[in-house]
Amino acid sequence: MTEQGAVHAPGAPVAEHLDYRVAHLAERLAAGPLGELGVRAEIRGEAVLLTGTVPSAQCRDDILSQAREALAGHPVHSDICVAGTSSPGEAEELA
Repeated sequence: MTEQGAVHAPGAPVAEHLDYRVAHLAERLAAGPLGELGVRAEIRGEAVLLTGTVPSAQCRDDILSQAREALAGHPVHSDICVAGTSSPGEAEELA
């Protein structure tokens, strides 16, 4: 049951369709300069969890920044891993 004419506190985020905002974020990440398709956004109650693997810490930070902007008013949790791209410490010996 919803209350008609409910008043929200000033500055409080109005409840919006979170699933649409998450879908728009995914489109923005895929189409933007990052072209990131490996990050998934899942709704967990009122929060959003981002998971996946990205090539750099800067990429992860950019994604988190975009997510927090697009999903303002909702907690954003990150489980995004940065892929290890360092060279091996020793040469591999083949027998």
